[in-house]
Amino acid sequence: MQSTISHNLLQFTRFTDVDFSSRALELYRFQYRENLFYHQYCNLLKKNPGNVTGIFEIPFLPIEFFKTQQVITTVFEPQLVFESSGTGGDKSRHYIKDPQLYESSFLSSFQRFYGNPKDYCILGLLPSYLEAGNSSLVYMVQHLITASQNDLSGFYLYNFDQLHSVLLQNEARAQKTILIGVTYALLDFAQAYAMPLKHTLVMETGGMKGRKKELTRKEVHDFLKGQWHLPAIHSEYGMTELLSQAYAKQDGIFEAPAWMKILWRNEDDPFEISDQAGSGALNLIDLANIYSCAFLATADVGKIYGDGRFEVLGRMDHADLRGCSLLTA
Repeated sequence: MQSTISHNLLQFTRFTDVDFSSRALELYRFQYRENLFYHQYCNLLKKNPGNVTGIFEIPFLPIEFFKTQQVITTVFEPQLVFESSGTGGDKSRHYIKDPQLYESSFLSSFQRFYGNPKDYCILGLLPSYLEAGNSSLVYMVQHLITASQNDLSGFYLYNFDQLHSVLLQNEARAQKTILIGVTYALLDFAQAYAMPLKHTLVMETGGMKGRKKELTRKEVHDFLKGQWHLPAIHSEYGMTELLSQAYAKQDGIFEAPAWMKILWRNEDDPFEISDQAGSGALNLIDLANIYSCAFLATADVGKIYGDGRFEVLGRMDHADLRGCSLLTA
């Protein structure tokens, strides 16, 4: 069964949402059997494959357990360990059995929303992630940089002069460019270098890291659009505990890939779960999380639209600061 699940879910480019529920239930049964901590958690809730018949009955593991427990499915020696960039409390750790699974997920998702990385010069303005190390976001962006095969693609810490020079070169050559950055660094760079960007897509990953007064997403996007004469700012939604990402091409309205499903739960009753239009704390199903846990209850509060897209409105009061999704709408 283990090899069958891996084989099926690795084919992200062929994945459709027609059989999402059946695949999710198959993965639930696999993780109930092979993930000791999740097995115990399910049993505490008196949930098991014998009485779980739909995705709304699957227990969603609170994401905070990644800080205190080794959440792994099957026994393995991790090839990578991703750590969160939280500024408070212990860091979450995601133990990766198969890096190719993560690479297949983020490359397929990027191609779904943006096309071939070779079409772009990809610039990463992610200073805090680079300094912390072991970031899943840095790992993803590094692979996109490599896949772009563009000599000017690369990471930038605080060398804004060089980043400005590269953007001017790309604009002069009409080179399609993606500048992906943590929010506070994009704000600093935009403050220092206002310029028209006609061939550059700017993508924020969220996060002020406590370095600036918190702003709403609209305030951030309006400022960046004004400084760079852009029609829209893109956003990326991801986290250490996930192997998949959602993207928003404008206004912070995210769309997830077919192998990722967003649901909301009642904040007063966490077992009241829905995928219909509504607002609440966000639950995620990430079918790429084969060897950790695919069913997560996050600390994000959001709104789900009737077409399945979603918006992140903020974080629950008790949640630690994290690198993503700190902006309120």
